[in-house]
Amino acid sequence: MAEQKQLLHLVLGGELADLKGVTFRDLDKVEVVGVYPNYAEAHKAWQSKAQQTVDNAHMRYFIVHLHRLLDPETDTTHVA
Repeated sequence: MAEQKQLLHLVLGGELADLKGVTFRDLDKVEVVGVYPNYAEAHKAWQSKAQQTVDNAHMRYFIVHLHRLLDPETDTTHVA
């Protein structure tokens, strides 16, 4: 059985300074939710955190495609 390539994704979030941008209000309060082995798992974590903070319009969570930073030649999008 061939080993599947690890496609790491980071989920993080915090309160934004302005709804029109992606600048965090306080970097000391940015939450690192976790690192996940694929997009599907990262999306589950992102969705859970986003739903928990739905009442705060300034709170945003993001999925960072770490595998693209580690290996820019990776040509995969949303691989589960």
